[in-house]
Amino acid sequence: MEELLLSVHVVAGILFVGPVAVTISLFPRYAPVLAGAPVADGRVARSAETARLLHRVTRVYGVAAVVVPVVGLTLATVQGRTTEVWVVVAMVLTAIAGGLLALQVVPRQREALAVPDDGTQLRRLGMLAGVFNLLWAVVVVLMVVRPGSVSS
Repeated sequence: MEELLLSVHVVAGILFVGPVAVTISLFPRYAPVLAGAPVADGRVARSAETARLLHRVTRVYGVAAVVVPVVGLTLATVQGRTTEVWVVVAMVLTAIAGGLLALQVVPRQREALAVPDDGTQLRRLGMLAGVFNLLWAVVVVLMVVRPGSVSS
């Protein structure tokens, strides 16, 4: 049972969280800006259609990614690890990342698509993407290193 839960947890993280990390990072590059806004790199044209697709993938895969902490918590419970520090910290960071995605990134993407500006909101989205990705990177390190773990 533990092997199945661990496999589902890891595969779901790769298939659902990974694409969200990529799409929120790419969204600011493709989202529309007002005409006349400064362009840092003209090699790739902005595309509202691409930005809408990235937003849709962010939303759908973001919802699907809920399976990752649910299965992870189930696995921690089965293993009797729910009180270990690394698990608690990982759960808190996961909740913060999920809240950031649901309460900041997705609504701000929707706003950026509905009302383009001079790029200010896209720079904020880029920063939020960086924070989201950093949170997940720390969670992955905690899963691998398991500091303070009482057993292997």
